[in-house]
Amino acid sequence: MLSTEMPRTTTGSTLLKTPASPSPNQNLLPLTAVINKNGELEIGGCSVTALVEQFSSPLYILDETTLRQAAQQYRQSFQTHYPGPSQVIYASKAWSCLAVVAIAAQEGLGFDVVSGGELFTTVSALKQLGWDEAEIAEKIYFHGNNKSVQELQEAIAVNCTIIVDNWLELETLSKLAANSGEPVKIMLRLTPGIECHTHEYIKTGHLDSKFGFDPNQLEAVFTYIAEQPALHCLGLHAHIGSQIFERQPHQDLGEVLVQWFAKGLTYGLPLKELNIGGGLGICYTESDDPPSIEEWAQAAALSVAKACDHHNVPYPKLIAEPGRSLVGSACVTAYRVGGRKVVPNIRTYIAVDGGMSDNPRPITYQSVYRVALANRMNDELSETVTVAGKHCESGDILVKDVALPAAEPGDILVVTATGAYNYSMASNYNRLGRPAAVLVSQGEANLILQRETYTDLLRQDCLPNRLLS
Repeated sequence: MLSTEMPRTTTGSTLLKTPASPSPNQNLLPLTAVINKNGELEIGGCSVTALVEQFSSPLYILDETTLRQAAQQYRQSFQTHYPGPSQVIYASKAWSCLAVVAIAAQEGLGFDVVSGGELFTTVSALKQLGWDEAEIAEKIYFHGNNKSVQELQEAIAVNCTIIVDNWLELETLSKLAANSGEPVKIMLRLTPGIECHTHEYIKTGHLDSKFGFDPNQLEAVFTYIAEQPALHCLGLHAHIGSQIFERQPHQDLGEVLVQWFAKGLTYGLPLKELNIGGGLGICYTESDDPPSIEEWAQAAALSVAKACDHHNVPYPKLIAEPGRSLVGSACVTAYRVGGRKVVPNIRTYIAVDGGMSDNPRPITYQSVYRVALANRMNDELSETVTVAGKHCESGDILVKDVALPAAEPGDILVVTATGAYNYSMASNYNRLGRPAAVLVSQGEANLILQRETYTDLLRQDCLPNRLLS
């Protein structure tokens, strides 16, 4: 039997930590979140209830202040703690859209893209901001373990840096570069063999990974590149995973990368950049305890600097590519509550008007989230419920066994920390349109992603004439 005992004085306002951490990744809600005099949740000076009334639901609500502060903290932390040059680049896979790219660019960030679509989105946004071709080329890094020839050609056309993942890609690039007229900028991704405590699906630094060259391949790779004048190898890259709370793996990574960096220099390669990836975790529940942005950046920066000093290597340009810890905590998703089902002595379900199509992480990764009723933040948490999505799938559960006020149809339920891997992994399962997204700041709300309509769902459909006869 499920226990429903809980402290009766607890309310939804407990999601607002007091005092809140200045590091966005350590908060459940965006930095601007407050409870107004009506007991409603406000973000960016906008009532969540009013936003749902205006833009409908489900609705992604992105707080501009939180995103900007996270970007500033990353950039300033590396400038403070690393003695050489540094560049923070946004891992676009977390959430790629014109508005997010524009904000990151305005805060001085570069961009990690992993597909032709992300590249196109990023370039489109930067051109609208007035960036010239040289600026765009300098700030974009193209990742991926199976880039198509078309994607490689698109990257070469932009003149961005391509993170080479394997032998086939390296050999393909050599042929493409020979016809490009100028050297193609590359970095090499290696698998450093470093384990960290995170979900099995998001571990990428251990040796049994689909990503990167194994260390025992690198000397052959260095030899090959040294004989390819059309390839300009700028440096090395490694990424050890995602949603990481430990600092030691990144401290270990600095030593591993610098050792191979020093080795690459002996082959005459013009190495000058070192990309340590990202991976800093965020708070999805009150029990999560990630380092702050500055603590993570300091540990990573000092480990690279120490290794450079030890191996007598000039400080390379240090690149970090956070995604989740930049945008994850900056967003909430708002839903309307529908009906309920009570299974006596077992569980009470309440349903919302979205689910696995707008947030596939619970069913995919068994991810845990926190929720609140945005229109009743000060009400007692009087029952334990499981929040179910509306999809025709028994596993479409957003949050299990969570304390809430007695929810009624029409209440506005918010799920916190949904800025990363929610819209970017959203689908049209059950032919649902993907939700709208709004950007909020200082009481103003701007639509940044339109809600998909039924017409949008049919846009790519083709009905052969022979089926009509």
